Amino acid sequence: MAQIITVNNTDELPSWQKELANAIKNPLQLLQLLDISPQSLQFSDAARKSFPMLVPHPFIRKMKKGDINDPLLKQVLPVADEQLISPDYSFDPLQEHESAVPGLLHKYKSRVLLILKSGCAVNCRYCFRRHFPYQDNNINKKQLQEIITYLKAHPEVNEVILSGGDPLMSKDDFLHYLLKELSLLPQLTRLRVHTRLPVVIPARITEQLCEILKQTRLNVVFVLHINHGNEIDRDFKDAMLKLKEAGVQLLNQGVLLKGVNDNSQALIALSEALFDAHILPYYLFLLDKVQGAQHFDLAEKKAQQLIQEMSIALPGYLVPKLSREIAGQKSKTVINSL
Repeated sequence: MAQIITVNNTDELPSWQKELANAIKNPLQLLQLLDISPQSLQFSDAARKSFPMLVPHPFIRKMKKGDINDPLLKQVLPVADEQLISPDYSFDPLQEHESAVPGLLHKYKSRVLLILKSGCAVNCRYCFRRHFPYQDNNINKKQLQEIITYLKAHPEVNEVILSGGDPLMSKDDFLHYLLKELSLLPQLTRLRVHTRLPVVIPARITEQLCEILKQTRLNVVFVLHINHGNEIDRDFKDAMLKLKEAGVQLLNQGVLLKGVNDNSQALIALSEALFDAHILPYYLFLLDKVQGAQHFDLAEKKAQQLIQEMSIALPGYLVPKLSREIAGQKSKTVINSL
């Protein structure tokens, strides 16, 4: 479960950490900020207790006040459907709970995934790691050395993927240390960062972080997680421009979510907005079948139809690969359009 961070004195924190410390954790408070009556929208306190709610103010400001069907609100509000148990869904849909060494997943031959942080800046209700045993996979500098040793013993690995939680929950100083350690391994050529933090708190892209990324010899790729065009605003676009100027390749992977982006108009608008923010669409995933998120699921045939409609309306480089991840497979499984 993602951790909730409580800070008593935020005066000396960087602006992004202040936003994180002040994030909304109570559904009633969130609805009040959006001028939505609690009686008009069903939320679940039980769902919040099993998987805490966490929503930063910059993300809330992108939501439309008074709109109970706002696509950003639907991604973060705990609802009663999360408490349903379905035999077709799992607490570990990708079979990730067994790591190579603590904090390291080696699912694919040439790349490893490092669970750098257990916390996120936003708790998305469809998260496939909502039941992940983060307490067994926290990373400090000592454990990082164990990971370095593992990588040295596996020269076939040429790419490290930073994930979590959200890897950008790490402070810039630790990221600097991490990149220096990884860059000493001659086998590594790429560093990939999977993050949603700049989407919900654009101020996370600091000048110090950009300078760190400029200095590393590794080719750096950021894979953002954006599901709807309304998530892209001026502050976020400015943050992406900073990353682009630091030499970072920007990609996006989204998830098809019922009631959020399950129509071609929304997906086409998302691709156009991504490109305008210097980001290329990469993957569009079918929902990982995790317990608690089944109400977001969408039929594969419907997804194929949506991709076909996108392909007609957009150039090929703006059409993401429709895919799903199947536990035990050696790569993502790409699903062709109809």
